[in-house]
Order: sequence, then C-alpha cells, then structure tokens
Amino acid sequence: MEIPSEFIIHQTDHWILNHRLNSALPGYLMLGSRTRVDAFHELPQEALLELGPLMAQTQRAVEQVLQPRRFYIGRYGHVPGWPIHFHCIPVFDWVEELFWRDERYRVLESFAVGEPESVTDGAELTLFIWREFCERPDPPAVQGPGVEAVIERLRVAFS
Repeated sequence: MEIPSEFIIHQTDHWILNHRLNSALPGYLMLGSRTRVDAFHELPQEALLELGPLMAQTQRAVEQVLQPRRFYIGRYGHVPGWPIHFHCIPVFDWVEELFWRDERYRVLESFAVGEPESVTDGAELTLFIWREFCERPDPPAVQGPGVEAVIERLRVAFS
C-alpha cells in the first residue's frame, strides 16, 4: 500500500513515519518498515539499528509538539504481507475525559482487578481510540490543532 505523501512526516532508509490514514486523532502515527517481512529477525540489521533511535525521536517530537498525557507505542498487526509497523498513539487529557464520560466503556471496569474506578490501562484507552477516532464515521470533536496542522508541526520537529 502506498502512503499518500500528505501523510508522511519523516523517512529514513528503512522506515516511514506517517500519520495514520484513517485516524481523526491528531498525532496518531504509524512507523512502518520499508521492507515487507513478517518477523523482526527478517529485517535487515541496518533497519533494526535505526528502529530504537527513531522510536525515541518520535516520542520526543510528539511529546514536545503535542504534549499528550500519555504516549503509547505498540505492534498489533499480524496480517502476512504487510510490513512490520508500530502504532504511535498520543493520549491527550481530553481523550481520556471522553473515555470516562462514555458509559459504553464502563463495562471494562468489571475486568480490572484491584484497581480504583478512575484508573484505566493502555489497552482500554487504545480500544477507545481505535473505535472512536479510527472506525467511527463521525468521530468526536478534536480539541486543539487538527490532523493537517499536526502533520506540519511534526515535520518541522523532524527537520
């Protein structure tokens, strides 16, 4: 799949950092390998050497530019043929507030063990972001700069 240039933030010899195409959440990034492999051990050594510093640079840029409350990096994909990629997800205060106000997600509290009601974890917030900002045809209103403005700000941070 070709990533439209308007979504690309930064590129290296082995990786492409872009805004997630179907995300209304500003700053939801994808860090994908230019090499189509299914496992880390299949990546070129040079790609592996670039990965850690690039993840750190991505986190630093997002935290400095967007100042989210939390920042997650995770690998979830397992479809053969897609390049290895990571989801880089900022969680803003206003996103977490939306999560707590949405009664549909209170059922998740019944699965928490020994945690107070006001504590959640990355899996619950990631699910919320996926469902509400990536899959809904009418996502919640964004507070702060939109996707296009965030892409431009992050490009500057990487230049």
